[in-house]
Amino acid sequence: MPADVAIKEERKATTATSSRRLLAGGDRRWWSVGVGLVLCALVLPPLIFLIEGAVTVEGAGGVTRFTLERFGQIVGQRGFSASAMNSTIFSVGSAVLALLLGGGVAWLVERTNTPLKSLAYFTTIISMGTPYVLYVSAWLLLLAKSGPINTWWRQFSGSSDVLINVYGQFGMILIEGLLWSPLVFLLLGATLRNFNPELEEAARMSGASAGATIRRITLRLSAPSILALAMLVFIRALEAFEVPALVGLPGRVHVLTTDIYDTMHLTMPPDLGAASSLSVLLLGVVAILLYFYGKLTRNAERFATITGKNFKPNQLDLGRWRYLGGAVLALNFILLLVLPLIILVWASLLPFYTTFSWAAYGRITADNYRHVFESSRYISLMGNTFVIALVTATAVMLLASLTGWLSVRKAPGAAMLDRLATTPLVFPGIVLGVGVMQLFLSLPIGVYGTIWIIVWAFVINYLPYGVRYSFAGMLQIHRELEEAAAVSGASQATSFRRVVMPLLSPSLIAGWLFIFLVSTRVLSLPVLLSGPSSQTMAVAMFDLWGNGQGPELAALGLLWSLGMTCIALTFHFVARRSGAGIHAQG
Repeated sequence: MPADVAIKEERKATTATSSRRLLAGGDRRWWSVGVGLVLCALVLPPLIFLIEGAVTVEGAGGVTRFTLERFGQIVGQRGFSASAMNSTIFSVGSAVLALLLGGGVAWLVERTNTPLKSLAYFTTIISMGTPYVLYVSAWLLLLAKSGPINTWWRQFSGSSDVLINVYGQFGMILIEGLLWSPLVFLLLGATLRNFNPELEEAARMSGASAGATIRRITLRLSAPSILALAMLVFIRALEAFEVPALVGLPGRVHVLTTDIYDTMHLTMPPDLGAASSLSVLLLGVVAILLYFYGKLTRNAERFATITGKNFKPNQLDLGRWRYLGGAVLALNFILLLVLPLIILVWASLLPFYTTFSWAAYGRITADNYRHVFESSRYISLMGNTFVIALVTATAVMLLASLTGWLSVRKAPGAAMLDRLATTPLVFPGIVLGVGVMQLFLSLPIGVYGTIWIIVWAFVINYLPYGVRYSFAGMLQIHRELEEAAAVSGASQATSFRRVVMPLLSPSLIAGWLFIFLVSTRVLSLPVLLSGPSSQTMAVAMFDLWGNGQGPELAALGLLWSLGMTCIALTFHFVARRSGAGIHAQG
């Protein structure tokens, strides 16, 4: 090797070594300490206060003592076993239905030459901007005893009975399954899109039929992803509140989340001890399920079909059957989007809800929309929701960007930072609400009943999702760029601000938009933590439905969903351009 080349190589190695030492030095250690303290202050106090409220009681003379008697009382209650069984049936049924609907649509869109594929993506985008309460309300209007489906059934059959009794387990499973099917479509579609077709082609060349190839190759190799997704939907259904509250409670079907809500609202003052104990039990179940979910996702590499060899996923030619596939996608579009939209528009134009009839057309009015536009209360609610979502998304992504950067670059304590940031995954929304309530009732800080306690809870709840976006983006940024900045004399802060953040911005923007959207939709946290002046749109819609104001709810929800859908479209295009994980929703 010539002397000048050897000198250059030696200088290059020395530069790389010194830059790595600089990057792993004391500055980054202090960054880890600072981020770790913030994460501890966010994540640990609600958990500590929740457990403390569950295992302590105040005895005579104000003396607090340790006890497990509340757990025994809850488990021994006659209603607990029924609620636990209802939760299990509801979660299993919802997961199965969501997998069948979303998985079938994903396979048609990603692996076949079925027409009308754009309908599936359009349906999913619209669903991201629709509040859960509004979607559930739409299906209740459709399937209620006085709704069009049961009314037409009675007219057609002459029966006095209903075709579908929505207020029961069946209705809960149906609506929750429909609610989750767009997410299943997105996540399973990504798996099928990246599936190496060589194994399927080999099976077809060996004489296997299309059905046998799907059954023995595609489904078996996709099994880890399908099982992990089933576990994910099961967990989320177990944590669900909107459907059990709006559908289950009127039908006297109680689940664990609604039991916690009832404990907080049906007694005065709220029985925080009993709510904490029940929350800890649910927390433990979710933690165990997430452990098995983690094992499923960690072992998925044994079934990997993507290699370094380039390939183009093939699509199965369905022949004349492709028109049937197109009909399935059109039916999915009608079921998930068109029917709920039609019933909401109809309800919003009536002074009081009634099913479709010629007599009802004479009562059509725009008064509900006029009231929404003229109401200062609704303007205030929109402002509250927008500020909460804006601050939550910004705070989460700032903290997530630092956490993802330190984790990927293996800074001191990186593993601990990652565990702290993902710990909130074990918190069901209703459980986190109880924990945050316990925390701020015990601290002399005047945020209870304001929007800031909701922001605090949302930041904890959505931190793991922000970290997923940040982590995925950081993996694509080579450390050489930071090393070059360090060699040029840039500090850690300058390197992060001027090198990392600009390159990470597509993932951060996608994550910000996703968290902003879900913060405007969720009910389980604000319904426990909001005060008279800090309600969100989801809480207002929940109250409107409870007060029998369905037409006003429909008008308010449609206007709000229109704005959120515009933001959802922005999210879709940003996520596609950045390659950021729409998968992070899971």
